[in-house]
Amino acid sequence: MNTNMFALASSLSDHDLLDRLAALAFKEREASAELVAHLAVLDARPSLYAAQGHGSLFAYCTEALGLSEDAACNRITVAKTCRRFPAILESLASGAMSLTSIRLLHQHLTAENCEAVLAKASGRSRREIEALVAELAPRPDVPTSVRKLPIPVSSAPAGAVSTSTAGEGPGTIPTVNVPPQPVAAPPTARRPIIENTSPERYRVQFTIGKESHDRLRRLQALLRREIPDGDTGVIVERALALLLQKVESAKVGAARNPRPIRPGTDRLASSESRDVARGDKRIVWQHDSGQCAFVSRDGHRCTERAFLEFHHVKAFALGGPTTAENLSLRCRRHNQYEAEVVFGPSRDPRNERLE
Repeated sequence: MNTNMFALASSLSDHDLLDRLAALAFKEREASAELVAHLAVLDARPSLYAAQGHGSLFAYCTEALGLSEDAACNRITVAKTCRRFPAILESLASGAMSLTSIRLLHQHLTAENCEAVLAKASGRSRREIEALVAELAPRPDVPTSVRKLPIPVSSAPAGAVSTSTAGEGPGTIPTVNVPPQPVAAPPTARRPIIENTSPERYRVQFTIGKESHDRLRRLQALLRREIPDGDTGVIVERALALLLQKVESAKVGAARNPRPIRPGTDRLASSESRDVARGDKRIVWQHDSGQCAFVSRDGHRCTERAFLEFHHVKAFALGGPTTAENLSLRCRRHNQYEAEVVFGPSRDPRNERLE
């Protein structure tokens, strides 16, 4: 089919090719606006995608619609914005504004300025939209400073931030070499980087404050015997292991040497209360592998691992006990969805905007 499309396009004259491209672009804009409108309505009916086994609108877009993560984020952001300001759909369909433009502006739109901002943003490029955002939310000037910067690594791409440990003594933190930036350019916020560099190896880059930097220095000194070279990565790995152990103990009752549940103690107490006993938390978490256990009618299991809650298979209000046998993990959306299945839908104030 793709080959036929290419052959058909190749057979067009120059004039017809340009006309066809213009028509396809128009259709794409209309389809994009229509998709966003439908996502906006679906956002107001979360039980629909929950019934299909998706714990969030993002999961539905990536898993059911096959959108990339970036495409899903863009369209969901625009859909939510269009629910607040439906006039945006017309600008999107006409090509006056793009998904990217709306995403950049959505945090700065209000009921008072929406009409004026949309008019000013119509037909603007991304750079012009960024300038408009700077007008709507100006930031203070960067303090003037004069300092000598290290020479960037020659092989590093322009604008990259690199780390170097060559020639540094044991127990030191790698030096960060930052290429000079144009004076007129405002500083841009860089997201933390987690990059898969090779099988089971990852590059992690982020910024920490002075207090955290000082803690790292102190750890390097205290761990000199165990980690002679003061490798920051090894220290972070140890810190993550300790933090994970602490959080799992608090959240899911994890323990290195768990004590067996004695009849008539934890189990009895948990069956009469909503509070989940540590032993039951541990059993349920392991049984469901730390993932939402909702499965749709067609066999699709929800993939959510964040904001998990302990769900009563038989509702607690209907006499269901708080025991491992009657508990299962659910994401927030599916916990709410299954409650609505049993007790009826709750009133969602977001729906009022569409009525």
